[in-house]
Amino acid sequence: MSWCSGLLHVGLQLPFAVNLPFCGPNVVDSIFCDLPLVSKLACTDTYFVQVVIVANSGMISMSCFLILLISYSLILTTIRRRSSTGQSKARSTLTAHITVVIIFFGPCIFIYVWPFNNHSVDKFLAVFYTIITPILNPLIYTLRNKEMKTAMRKLWRALVHSKEDT
Repeated sequence: MSWCSGLLHVGLQLPFAVNLPFCGPNVVDSIFCDLPLVSKLACTDTYFVQVVIVANSGMISMSCFLILLISYSLILTTIRRRSSTGQSKARSTLTAHITVVIIFFGPCIFIYVWPFNNHSVDKFLAVFYTIITPILNPLIYTLRNKEMKTAMRKLWRALVHSKEDT
């Protein structure tokens, strides 16, 4: 399903990019060399192309995000109905997953669904999406580790006690 939707997504947008006439500067002012930015370099009216890009990418981004939120909601309601022995750990895992999904899809949805152009916001989101999100994912899961939590508590206590001594 993932491969099919990805191929459909590319198949709908690639013909537009290939057929655009480019005659001016060929420098994209962003980290990403993405179709919305490339279409702005064309020396023709790209309103229709941009509408197709926003509709297609927005639909895919929003549908994936909503499917994930619905599935996590179903998992959460199932956890609440079951016994309380594994509830805490399951809820903790679910919270970490939802956090990562929101951090991942937030900038993506904002970039592709928002129909206006703001270069400074787009650049910030591109950096966030490319650098911050991949760093946060392992950080979130590392901080869930018991040994790491214990080490962080010891470090915090050592820092607090060292400040009290000075």
